[in-house]
Amino acid sequence: MKSLLSKIFYQLSNITVITGQLVSWLTVAMVVLLTLNILASWLFKSSSILVSESITWMHSANFLLAAAYTLNRNEHVRVDIFYAKMSVRAKALVDLLGTLLLLLPVSLFIIWASWSYVSLSWRIGEVSAEAGGMPATYILKGFLIVMPLLLVLEGISQLYRNFCLFTGENNIQDKTGVQ
Repeated sequence: MKSLLSKIFYQLSNITVITGQLVSWLTVAMVVLLTLNILASWLFKSSSILVSESITWMHSANFLLAAAYTLNRNEHVRVDIFYAKMSVRAKALVDLLGTLLLLLPVSLFIIWASWSYVSLSWRIGEVSAEAGGMPATYILKGFLIVMPLLLVLEGISQLYRNFCLFTGENNIQDKTGVQ
């Protein structure tokens, strides 16, 4: 049973890893588009609103969709003054409490607070206010719901992992899938 649970929670976490790796390519595309837009502006005295908004979209998508990946890789901001010196069990307890008391409630609040804003944008098929701007702005606004959903999935996986660490269970997979 524990092996099955471990696999299920590993797969939940794997969703955030795949999303983070896919979204990382947006950074490359963003740099290329930005460079091309700047060159077009300098060389031809012309730039594109569509390209400028695309860069903003990619930056937003990268930030929103990579948040859970950052948590998965333990790269999020943390005050390590005390945490770094703690035992594995104490760190697991801090992470358990942080996930239960902060991550999950805040993520659920973001979903609740954003829902009407995002759903209205989808209902009206919102587009850019700029002439020649990005169509389907509602997709970008939809990431306001996707981000906390990914954080909830990663949070559930983190709860299981840290519970196992706290209780001394050593039959858990690490973030790379290695036992």
